[in-house]
Amino acid sequence: MLRVVMGFVVAFVVAAAVGKILIPVLRAMKAGQSIKEIGPTWHMSKQGTPTMGGLMFIIGIGVAVAALGWQDFAAGRFGGAFVFLFALVFGVIGYIDDFFKVKKHENTGLTAPQKFLLQLAAAILFTVLMRNHNYLTPDLYVPFFNVTFNLPWPVYMVFAAFVMVGCVNAVNITDGIDGLATGVTMPVALFFTAVACWWGYYELGLFAAALFGGLCGFLIYNFHPAKVFMGDTGSLFLGGAVCGMAFALDVPLILILVGIIYIAETLSDIIQVGYFKLTHGKRIFRMAPLHHHLEMGGWSEVKLFCVFSCITLAACVLAFWGVMNRYL
Repeated sequence: MLRVVMGFVVAFVVAAAVGKILIPVLRAMKAGQSIKEIGPTWHMSKQGTPTMGGLMFIIGIGVAVAALGWQDFAAGRFGGAFVFLFALVFGVIGYIDDFFKVKKHENTGLTAPQKFLLQLAAAILFTVLMRNHNYLTPDLYVPFFNVTFNLPWPVYMVFAAFVMVGCVNAVNITDGIDGLATGVTMPVALFFTAVACWWGYYELGLFAAALFGGLCGFLIYNFHPAKVFMGDTGSLFLGGAVCGMAFALDVPLILILVGIIYIAETLSDIIQVGYFKLTHGKRIFRMAPLHHHLEMGGWSEVKLFCVFSCITLAACVLAFWGVMNRYL
């Protein structure tokens, strides 16, 4: 348990320290965020804010897992390392996307099909890896009801790939204003820390605690007004970390509850686009995704950060109650 606490501390300190160095470097590289012209007009003032800041918490988490996880590695417990590597693959995809955006000085990087295929490949490889190391079963656990449904492996793998890719992109959509994806993901990281420790999976608890610590360190620079954005480098990594933890702990359906904000943001985008096409130009929301709709209704970025984070925290407390008796 001490190593789990230390995972938080190490990741927090390293992420905060890296930020002091990384932000000036990104500014010198002119690695500034390009703002979409179709986005909120008041966001244009953020043009040029350094992006790819997700490297801060990625480095912090990596250092914590490597420095404190050697006992687990020696004992053959690689769950935390596997989840980190899985999230890192998504972070690399995001980094490539950010790199092309910065290079071309516009808000488009990899094409949607390129991202999808890379993410799908990562999801399939992770599922196979976790299955081969006995971290995954084809049993689909239903929280609150404490029942399990056995699925054929091919069906489970298709389900897993769909959920992973969907989760990663949902987190990416949530990253639209200062600190939002950071603040929403922090309670989720705490939830996974609590569940992992409650069930005795301390190697996974170490990773989840490091995720929380890294995000706390990053929030120093990402809270409104943000000095740096996480970019796709950070948001895709976070998406991989969230869904990776859910599958490593064998509770993927809990994402419906702990990821309630991610889902709401994504659904608002889907509904807006679908309704726009069906009605030839009409809209349900002032602007999608949901956080922009609320912004245009007068909500400040700080209010959005606080409300969405608190909703997620409440959902995570409820989710813990829903899974805590699984092995009793």
